[in-house]
Order: sequence, then structure tokens, then C-alpha cells
Amino acid sequence: MVLASLQTAEADRCVDIFRRPDGTFGFEEFRRDPEDMGVWTPVLYFSGLEYPSETETLAAARSAVPWLALLPDS
Repeated sequence: MVLASLQTAEADRCVDIFRRPDGTFGFEEFRRDPEDMGVWTPVLYFSGLEYPSETETLAAARSAVPWLALLPDS
């Protein structure tokens, strides 16, 4: 289940924070390019990493995805 979806003002990059059925959390970074007809495409496949809480997942995403730290409310 996606808990948060944070994206750039240009709506060309996105990070989804999600909770798995087993109670662990994870995140994934996506990009959306015109040549892909606007389809969201995973960037670095972070989704295999597991975190025990949403807070730790967001902190890990901020460390791994440089542009995320630049968002005003992330």
C-alpha cells in the first residue's frame, strides 16, 4: 500500500513510500519521460530494501535520492 507519493514540481520524478503486507516498509524512485509516453519507470530499484518504520524509510529515501531533500515538505 502506497502511503506517500512525493514528486518534483515538474512531475517528472517521484518517490513512493509504501507498506508491505508483512508490515515492513520500502520506497521506490520513478521517472516519467515524454518519450516513454508519460509512464512512470523505476530508476534504481530501491524497492527490495526493507525498513521497520515509515520514518526510517523516508530518512533512507532522503539519503538515497538527492532531489528529494530539495522538496519543501519532504
